[in-house]
Amino acid sequence: MVLFRMNMIWRNYVCHLRQGKVPHRCQSGAHPVAPLGSRILTDPAKVFEHNMWDHMQWSQEEEAAARKKVEENSTTRVAPEEQVDQNAKEKVEESSWDQIRIIFSRMQGTETHCGKSCVSSAPGNKGRPNFPNPDLEEHSDDGPGKTGRFPGSNATFRILEVGCGAGNSVFPILNTLQNFPGSFLYCCDFASEAVQLVKSHASYTEARCSAFVHDVCDDGLAYPFPDGVLDAILLVFVLSSVHPGRMQAVVHRLSRLLKPGGMLLFRDHGRYDNAQLRFKKGRCLSENFYVRGDGTRAYFFTKGEVHRMFCEAGLHEKQNLVDHRLQVNRKKQVVMHRVWVQGKFQKPLHWTQRG
Repeated sequence: MVLFRMNMIWRNYVCHLRQGKVPHRCQSGAHPVAPLGSRILTDPAKVFEHNMWDHMQWSQEEEAAARKKVEENSTTRVAPEEQVDQNAKEKVEESSWDQIRIIFSRMQGTETHCGKSCVSSAPGNKGRPNFPNPDLEEHSDDGPGKTGRFPGSNATFRILEVGCGAGNSVFPILNTLQNFPGSFLYCCDFASEAVQLVKSHASYTEARCSAFVHDVCDDGLAYPFPDGVLDAILLVFVLSSVHPGRMQAVVHRLSRLLKPGGMLLFRDHGRYDNAQLRFKKGRCLSENFYVRGDGTRAYFFTKGEVHRMFCEAGLHEKQNLVDHRLQVNRKKQVVMHRVWVQGKFQKPLHWTQRG
């Protein structure tokens, strides 16, 4: 469902760009029908007729109960010495992707793996795949003025998906981009196994896509393309996994990748989402930041936090919405409030670097 919504925004934005009609003004407080749905619950007796209802308004009692639940599950914090460090987190994610790889291989009836030929022995690479590309050898991170070859250097429209996973969004996006000659998609993920799955997909082609391993928290790690060349960035359920102290630096770095006029599309967990309420005591790392059983993290944003973060990075807010929905389990006759934050942030035509 998230992919469907984001693709609708993506198609509209592509059309605006191709027609030379990138909007510069937008009401961020409105409820556009297309991005957030139009299934409205008007009769509470019919709540179990569908799996999801859009634009749900919380009662004061419901919001108070949610706030109380968060206060309760935040009282016991994970001790600093017990908090999972970045290296341990990486091992957990790599292990998780290894399990996905096994399932994927069984479904395909083949064994997908990364042999010695695609693993770099360079110090610090930690066994991650290294996919040689002659274009990369001619590229250095010299900024927007860089002239030279890099993957997608001949493209006229470039988009980056951050946190691509196994490619659930990559290939629908590539399918959409078939209608736009000159387009190119970059996609990256922290987990090397995820990137390997994308690159082993039958629809993957280096002529239209470049998948690579990347840690967005490492500001010193170069992207395989220069700054200032992207028309759009998808940042969907990624920033919430980053430590709150590093989020602003991540957003600053991504903003530098955009062209003037380029757009960043954001969607992530919202404050008091059911996922936040379900955390048990002892899972809270810091305020509104939790660790799951598998070691991955989750932060739950407010609309104001999202606004401040992207504006601090020099981007203009074009949309910033709290998406309240009611998710329904018809079999168990259970309802759950889901809360997400969704926004569009544009790099101004006359951009001054901040931070």
